[in-house]
This record gives sequence, structure tokens and C-alpha cells, in this order.
Amino acid sequence: MPLPALRGLQVALRVARTGGGNSQLVRNASPLAIFRENVDRPPVILHPVVFSCNGRELRTTAAVLDDDEKTYGKRHGALPGVVDDWSRNKFYGVGVVGAVGSIWLLATSPITVPTCIPAVVVASYWALGLKDISQRSHSVRRNFPVLGRVRYLLEAVRPNFRQSFIESDTEKSGVPFDREHRALAYQRAKAMIDTVPLGTKRDVYEDGYTYGLHSMFPKHVTPEDARVTVGNHQCTQPYSASLLNISGMSYGALSENAILALNQGAKLGNFYHNTGEGGISSFHLEHGGDIVWNIGTGYFACRNVDGTFSPEMFKENAARPQVKMIEIKLSQGAKPSHGGVLPKAKITPQIAEARGIPYPPTSDCNSPPNHSEFSTPEGLIDFISRLRDLSGGKPVGFKLCVGQPEEFMALVHAMRKRDVYPDFITIDGAEGGTGAAPPEFSNSIGTPLIEGLTFANNVLRGAGIREHIKIICSGKVLTGFSIVERLALGADLCNSARAMMYAIGCIQALKCNTNQCPTGVATQDRVLMEGLVVEDKSNRVANYHGRTVKSACEIIGALGCADASEIRPTRIVKRVSETEVKSMAELYPLVEYGAFVDGTAPKIYQAMWDRTEARTAVGSAHVATRREIIERRKTVGLSVY
Repeated sequence: MPLPALRGLQVALRVARTGGGNSQLVRNASPLAIFRENVDRPPVILHPVVFSCNGRELRTTAAVLDDDEKTYGKRHGALPGVVDDWSRNKFYGVGVVGAVGSIWLLATSPITVPTCIPAVVVASYWALGLKDISQRSHSVRRNFPVLGRVRYLLEAVRPNFRQSFIESDTEKSGVPFDREHRALAYQRAKAMIDTVPLGTKRDVYEDGYTYGLHSMFPKHVTPEDARVTVGNHQCTQPYSASLLNISGMSYGALSENAILALNQGAKLGNFYHNTGEGGISSFHLEHGGDIVWNIGTGYFACRNVDGTFSPEMFKENAARPQVKMIEIKLSQGAKPSHGGVLPKAKITPQIAEARGIPYPPTSDCNSPPNHSEFSTPEGLIDFISRLRDLSGGKPVGFKLCVGQPEEFMALVHAMRKRDVYPDFITIDGAEGGTGAAPPEFSNSIGTPLIEGLTFANNVLRGAGIREHIKIICSGKVLTGFSIVERLALGADLCNSARAMMYAIGCIQALKCNTNQCPTGVATQDRVLMEGLVVEDKSNRVANYHGRTVKSACEIIGALGCADASEIRPTRIVKRVSETEVKSMAELYPLVEYGAFVDGTAPKIYQAMWDRTEARTAVGSAHVATRREIIERRKTVGLSVY
């Protein structure tokens, strides 16, 4: 509506509302006459009004001035008067009254602690207020001295208040993990009752509800029978791994007490502890727990002074009996293909020792986004072969969050071309955690675990090399059912980071990136980390792991499987609407084993495979036929499923 029209309309509404002068309900009148008469009136937006004009009922958010045409009506949803009306002038007025009152009290009463308290309060009031007015960073504090600070206080306590008092047990806004899942981790870690009364709290008819199809003839599966051997025919020191292990978390991101507790817990529970890319610290070695050495782009614990890879240092550390496997980190789910910098001011002697960098530091410690030792799929495969030789035949694999699918297929082509296969591949989902990540990377980059896991499994199956490679998955694994679900989708075993953090006391305070973790888990503040008692928390890690793996084994048996390798995606079902459910086999169809080789894979997979084959120049001389692949599996007693 043009501005003059709005002015005339507001005056007409004022007359109808106040009943003064020419007041009457504007009905069958010409709006143009009103507009022309009142074109110079200023427009004001106040109360919603319903009025009639020429027989039509109209609604508008335009409203009227009060009788004196200077006082505006109170808008809907406004703050309380004391807040809305507060200003610097009000601050000065209240401060003067307070100062006069406190001076009068001191002048007329004996000097005691109670009589001094008002003066201290008023002095603090003036100090805070004048500081607010003089600072230039926060408009709210400049416009609302002292009172504006309440906003920041409420903003600071809001996450903790909501998490403790408002959030329901299964509320989806309870992220990364809702209260029900956190409570389960705490209960199992403390060896408390972890059963539930009266039945599930879940809405079993809600889209996304996932459940297993049990058998009428369940089997008995023990955690001892559910271990997985990692290491193919090119590995001379295979490792027997648990179904659940500690995912990569670096010393530096976690405190030394947290690392000690996790590693001792791994020792007690007979499972492995991934070091994260921050290198092998003395805290990883002190208690003797099994270690998977994660090697990132910074080559920590195996680097030269210039940051390049050091074969000699690698060989020395890889020979440690605690180091069971080596994992090359390509990317992680929370911030894929993103490097990092540790400022030299934060480099302590312990961190320098773990990372193999000089101390005192002369510069920041850089972790670039890319590796300097290789830049092609063939280069990565050759690096895997080199590390396997240098480590004396220990299992070597790599970790990634799936990104561009053609690159992963090109990597599989390179495996077949070189006839060299990693012993394992760790698939990290975009929902994975980290101590600190840019929000754009954490929220919008990378493939979620289920899609990444099923894609990688299908590519390895279609290429006919799945038998050589174990798949480890990580990304929001916490319960026994979450383990079984991922096994059904193609994983052989699982890693978990945040669940293990809950076991050692993490309360999801979301302060990992501030060095102020209140439980001493994700901090280098020695005062805070002293609150984490290693002996107590290591037992909790072992408790949580043991009871969760036991739960997974019970579910595996309930599904009618005698072993984790027997789980099929047909055993897990997901609700897609109120009246329809689909098995994971329907939602994520499996590619037939060796189908890429003879060109019988689904079109979208086959076309991608053929494109990347041409790009990597892998000819038929380098690959076996599908018939030969199937026959080879039958010869060694492997399933062709």
C-alpha cells in the first residue's frame, strides 16, 4: 500500500476506535476522500484492527495513536516494562538513588558488615554499568547497562538448564545423544541396573523406527565367540578384535587422565584403543592396553623435523608390542578433508614428545588437509604396502568419511591393479564427533555413516575383494542394537568415541573446544583433570564395553544367528510410513559378489565403475573373472552371499 494511503487509513481507524470528532465505523465511505484529507498524517504501526470499507471487511496490522497522538500503545509480545523501558538514563537515575541511599545509611548507622553491603552492591552496579556503557562490542550492554548482562547469563546456562530439567528422555533435540542413551551409558559404566520398566518409550509407529526380526529358534552367542580377526593373506601378524572398541581421540584433545583411563579400560576389557592422529603418548603406553596407531597428515610420532614421513621413527614405534594395527587417516566424519593447527603456545613437553616435534617449539604444529607421501590412489596403496613391511607384517588400513564415490572406486581399482589390499577400512560417518570443527564442515560436509557404509561394502563386494578387507565403522555407536544394525549393513566391527567418553564421566557439557570441560575429559587444565580418577573411570570403561558387547551378542542370538558374520540386512526392519516397513535389504540392496567384473551390477554402480576403470587404466589382464572369484571363495570355505 502506498505511504499516503497508509496515512489516511490510519486516521480513519483512529476515528473509528476513539469515538471522538467525526467517529463512526467507516462503512460505505470513499477511502479516497479520507486519504486526501489526512495525507499529511504520520503512519504508525500499533494494534491489529478489523474494519469495513465499502461493504468489505478488511484486516490490517496498521493501528492508531493514543489520544495525545504521542504515546504509542504496547506491542504484542513485548518484554516487561522494566526491561523494555530500561536505558542509560534509567541506569544513572537508579544509580544515583542507590548511592544516596547507601551514603545516608553509612552516615546514620554504625559501620558494620550489613550496613556496608548496600554500598558494595551500589559500587559494583556503577562499575559494571559504566564498563557496559564504555565498551563497544555489545550493543545490548551499551543500551541496557547491567540489565543487559542477564541475557548473556541466561544464554550461557540455557544448554545445561535445558539438558537437566526440560529435555525429555527421547527428545530428538537432545544432541548429539538424547538423555535415554546417555543414561544407558552411565548405568552400564557404573554397573547399575540398565533395564526399563513397563515397556518402551518409543513410538513404534513413527517413521524411522528400526527393529530386529527375532527368530523362534534363538542361538547362544558369547562375547568370546564374537571376536573378529583383522588381517588378510598379506599380513603376518593378524589381530583378534572385539566387536566394540575405542575410536580415535588424540592426546591433547583429551586430557592425560582421560587417555590413561581409556587405555587401562581397554586392557581390562580386552579391546583396542585408537590413538587418534595426535601420536603415541606415554599415557597410551603406561597401562599396556592394545593400541591402533592412527597416522594423520601431520605424521605425528613418525615425522621428520620438516613434517615429512620418517620411516625410521615409524619402524621404531610400530615395533612396540602394544601397537596391534596401523590406521592411515584420510579424513574424519566431523570435519572431512579439513586440516588443523596447534598453536605453539599450547604445545607442552608431553604433547611434543607424543607427536615427535621439537620442544620448545619454534612454530605452530600444522596438520594439513592432505598427505605429503601420496596424492593418488596408487600412491596410497603403495604406502599401505610400505607400512606393512616396515611394521613387520601388522595389519594396515585406512580411515575415511566417504566423499566423492568415483574416488573410492578408483582406489579399489588401484588395489586390484597392484594386487595389494588393506587389511581394514574404517568408515566414519558425518555424524561423528570431534573436539572442535567448523560448523559448515560438521553440519554440511561428508556422507552419513549408513550411506557411506553400504556404499563401501557394495563396492568391495562388486569388485570381488571384500574377503580381503574388514570394514570397521564409527559414528553414534552406543547400544548393542546400534552395533548389530551396523553389522547387518556391512560392518565387521565398530568403534565408539563419545560413548566411551560418557563412560569416563562426560556429561555432554559441550565445552570440548574451550579447554573448560567440567569433568576433566577434554581439557588440559590440570585442576579440572584432577577430578577424573583413573582407577575408577578405567573400571567404568571396561564395564560399559563388556555389558554393551554382551547385549549385542544376545541380540545376535535372538535373530537366530550363531555368529556376527551371519547377520543379514533382511533381519533389520525400518518403518517408512505408518502402514509400511521395509527391511534394510530393500532400502540398501546388496550388489552381487563380483558383479562389477562381468558388468552385471546395477546401472548406476556399473557406469561409475566403468568410468573409473578407464580413468585408472586397469585392464582385464589385472582382474579375475567373476566365476574365478566365486570359485576361489568356495575353495577356501567362504560364503558367496
